[in-house]
Parts: sequence; structure tokens; C-alpha cells
Amino acid sequence: MRRVVFNQKGGVGKSSIVCNLAAISASRGKRTLVVDLDPQGNSTQYLLGKPASGLRDTVADLLEQTVSFTVFNRRPDEFVHATPYDNLFVLPSSPELDFLERKLEAKHKIYKLREALKKLGENFDEIYIDTAPALNFYTRSALIASERCLIPFDCDDFSRQALYGLLGEIRDLQEDHNEGLAIEGIIANQFQARASLPRQLVLELMEEGLPVLPVRLSSSVKMKESHQAGRPLIHFAPKHTLTLQYVDLFKLLQGESVELTPLT
Repeated sequence: MRRVVFNQKGGVGKSSIVCNLAAISASRGKRTLVVDLDPQGNSTQYLLGKPASGLRDTVADLLEQTVSFTVFNRRPDEFVHATPYDNLFVLPSSPELDFLERKLEAKHKIYKLREALKKLGENFDEIYIDTAPALNFYTRSALIASERCLIPFDCDDFSRQALYGLLGEIRDLQEDHNEGLAIEGIIANQFQARASLPRQLVLELMEEGLPVLPVRLSSSVKMKESHQAGRPLIHFAPKHTLTLQYVDLFKLLQGESVELTPLT
């Protein structure tokens, strides 16, 4: 399964969601790959413990092959790095993505990521794609390459208004490039259960018929501590409430039964 986590709004937790769902997947025995398409490289830093700058064999190097003359292109799996965790791998980001974007777009290479990930899918059970907070060439490539899309949602009115536009953009891309892409759900992230506004916004989105997932991710300093330690929550604080919410979210996406708390 190829999943992209995307929202044009920054600071909504895309990298955290990608890496923590992927880490849970790997901990359950699934060979799991994280593809970091954000030039900032937050997922790369989180999983490898080192910044994306200076890394060799990155997603930028993989994509650059498609616009450079080479007699023999290297296989996509040659750009995959192992993480310190069993079954968890990353195709790391690079700042070079910024410089490469115009060249890829000019040569109409929008489908090359899908080709690469289909090949990688022969060796991985789950692929999670992290994206930049912009609807650019790379995020369009990721949406074209994916089977499912998860949308993190910050519970405020600005995020709500941006969400409507985002859903329209995804609908257009589905019609023109990827009919098989399904919006798997909207994830209420950094959710404050005791505050009335987040509950109200989520209820209103549900009443509008939007696919809000019934598992909500709490706001917690434990996530920032996990980032600083460079360890996903399932390894850093396996019994923490936020970790258990992530586990429930993973189970829900896998079609497993989950005991849910009503939104009141």
C-alpha cells in the first residue's frame, strides 16, 4: 500500500504522522519504507538521526537519473537506507530537490516517482510518503504515485477553510491523473479534547459528510521529545497515550477493530 500524507498548510504534523505510522507498521513485522519528498528533510532527520544535507543516494539522486543522460540507471532500491529499527527503511530527502524541481517539471517527469515506487513496492509491504506544505511538482507526483491519501487537520478555522480548497485540488488530480487515489481520511491532529472549539469543528466536518477519522491525536510535548531523541513514539514511549492513539490509528487504517471514544 502506498500512502501519502499531505496538507498545504505547514505545521500540521505530516512528518510526525508519516514516521510514527511507519514505525508501528515496521514493529508489527511489515517491511516499511518512508519516502521523504520535503526538502526540509524532517522525516529523514527523525528516522536516521542525521540531517538530509550531505547525505548521498537520496530521492533527489533517484529522480535526477530521469533527466540526466546515463547509460545504466541505478535501481530504486539502491537509494534506500536502513534505519536503526527492524523492517523500517527510508528514501531520504535532500536540499537538492529544490534545484531539481524546475528541471523535472520542464521535462514532464511527473509519473517517474510512481514508476519507482511501484518497483519498490515489490519489496515493501507499506510505503508512506512525506510531502512539503505546498502543492508543487513533488506533492503532485506523490499524489499520482499513491493509492491512499491522509490529510492532517489542525483544529482551527483557518485550517478548515484551507481544507475545502485542498479537497478540490485532490479531486482534480484524481480525475486527470490518478483515478485509483482514495482519500483515506482526515486526521484531527494536536487535538485538545477538553476544548470546545476543536470538538465543534470536528463535529461540523463530520456533519458535512467529510471523511474525518474517528481516532484523534492529542497535543503532547512527548512528540517534541520524540523528535529531539530521534526515536518514533513506539520506541520512545510505547505506553504513552499519544503512542496508543497512533497504534489505534494504524489499526483503523489496516481494517482492524478499535475501541473508540465518542466525540462529546
